[in-house]
Amino acid sequence: MLHSVDTCSCHFNAIPLHRCHNRYKNALVRPSGTSQSLDTSAASNMIRSFLLVAAVASAASARVMDSLAAVPRGWESVRPALPEETVSLRIALKQQRAEALEQAVLDISTPGHPKYGRHLTRDELRSYTTPSRLATLAVTRWLEDHNIQTAVADNDWVTFSTTVENASHLLKTDFAWYRNVENNIELKLRTLAYSVPDEVAPHIDLVQPTTRFGQPVAKRSTIFEMHHLDANAANKIKLAAAGQANCNLTITPDCLKWLYGIKYKPTDSIENTIAFASFLEQYARYDDFQTFQSRYIPEAQGQNFTVELVNGGLDDQNSWRDSGEANLDVQYIHAVSHPAPILQYSTGGRGPLIPTKTQPKPPGTNEPYLEWLTYLLNQTDDKIPKVVSVSYGEEEQSIPRDYAVKVCNMFMQLGGRGVSVIFASGDSGPGTHCIRSTDNATFFEPTFPAGCPYVTSVGATYLTNPEKAISFSSGGFSMYHPRPQWQRTAVEPYLRTIGDTYAPYFDPRGRAIPDISAQGSNFNVIDKGYNSLLSGTSASAPVVAGIVGLLNAARYTLGLPSLGFLNPWLYNNSDAFTDVVVGAGVGCRRRKELGYGGASWNATVGWDPVTGLGTPKFGRLLQLAAPGVANA
Repeated sequence: MLHSVDTCSCHFNAIPLHRCHNRYKNALVRPSGTSQSLDTSAASNMIRSFLLVAAVASAASARVMDSLAAVPRGWESVRPALPEETVSLRIALKQQRAEALEQAVLDISTPGHPKYGRHLTRDELRSYTTPSRLATLAVTRWLEDHNIQTAVADNDWVTFSTTVENASHLLKTDFAWYRNVENNIELKLRTLAYSVPDEVAPHIDLVQPTTRFGQPVAKRSTIFEMHHLDANAANKIKLAAAGQANCNLTITPDCLKWLYGIKYKPTDSIENTIAFASFLEQYARYDDFQTFQSRYIPEAQGQNFTVELVNGGLDDQNSWRDSGEANLDVQYIHAVSHPAPILQYSTGGRGPLIPTKTQPKPPGTNEPYLEWLTYLLNQTDDKIPKVVSVSYGEEEQSIPRDYAVKVCNMFMQLGGRGVSVIFASGDSGPGTHCIRSTDNATFFEPTFPAGCPYVTSVGATYLTNPEKAISFSSGGFSMYHPRPQWQRTAVEPYLRTIGDTYAPYFDPRGRAIPDISAQGSNFNVIDKGYNSLLSGTSASAPVVAGIVGLLNAARYTLGLPSLGFLNPWLYNNSDAFTDVVVGAGVGCRRRKELGYGGASWNATVGWDPVTGLGTPKFGRLLQLAAPGVANA
């Protein structure tokens, strides 16, 4: 058995990968329990033998990691990539203890378990996710054999840049430039398939961006979108008191507190920080934030939010681009949870996807989840926020399975560190085009990352007495992720109720979406100086994030940890939600099999795929999360 000195730092820190390779070769010491040193020349021969076998196998065979049958819909090949052009790639290495990590996260997130609430530190988490030394060695030598000397290892990720010629030999593929036929402008360097040597394949989850085309959107309703109010209408809203009549028309901070019974106020302690993610050059605006305060929360005037820049992100307060999503997020987290600190992650870059009928636009409008998640997971234990709200996503089928699973694993890691991740479920009901990409058959469109079991997916409601499911609220059943144990008792009665209805169009075994819901229609937002009304599940998500932040703050006063990964706790306490039994999420109107009205997920007694368990009863949630803390 070989033992290494300080080789863990190759995984725990971002350092050049060839230095890890050299450490593994040079850091050979005496095996424990023996009195005789291991012959280092023999050890070197063992390594060389392994690498020789690897080289022979590489020449002999390779494993196809991903492939597309043809250029995806909405794209056309422009020209082959030139050999000297540059491509940047990321390799996800297999984690040594992935199954053990999943069990650990479930244990610390399940009420009643002895380990409940005992969240992992960053280093404890990495003891699960660190790849094996053999994996790092194999991938290092594979890259070196293709003249790639500048790769950087960061735990289970390896990043590098090289020429197209090198990358083509490395992945046994041909890269080309592809153009989106809709705008005839956006170009992406991609390939239709890639392979890795058989001896390296067991150590790799994926290499990207390679076969991924397409893009998602911010989850704001295409029904209401955004429109500006004139000064007279805005003043009337400002003066109106919260109550059924007014809150049926538009939503203000007072409406949410009245409707959900929110009276508790946290401190402004840094440990109460609530974060939200901004992509696609969306920047929350300080002036709009202050105007929102003065108009709707005058007692909060003077507080501001902070920004961290990720992957080349900016904080451009003079941007001409849309800022409605970012302003909605920061203003309604603040509306629910002030004076808790708020942090915006402004992430630059554009991530790769596969276009579908619903999402045929260029990949220039996709958010780079991997870059943001890698940054977030690298945060020290005292810096990582315990609640994160995200109002972006896309069709699940537009994400290759390996990519979706890897990103979901990273959300699971955040849950293990005590972070609650809140996602908007989407704004298309059962779907829009409802065309399965593999065979063009009619099929509902679950959303990503809302379909990941390790995020809390939030649907939307409107009106107040009673609240009703709103027609755009997305839901359904994941194509990629099986239904987790903690969800089965709540979801299976719904499936029994609908019987064979829509049976050909979804997988009833999948993770069910959403988990809960909140108001999502006609939110008053200040954007670029105007009072605007915004609608969508992207309004619902920051409301829930603010509520979870309040619950965490109350727990801290009792010396309790953050709630972390929420879903087992939520499904164990379904009585803390108002069941929404009226309304439906509607979509798929373009499919003749479903008729003129399309398809609908109806709100019913118990869990349903439009409002989940229902909307929050804050007083009850507070009793459960922080017993004895007064809602005042």
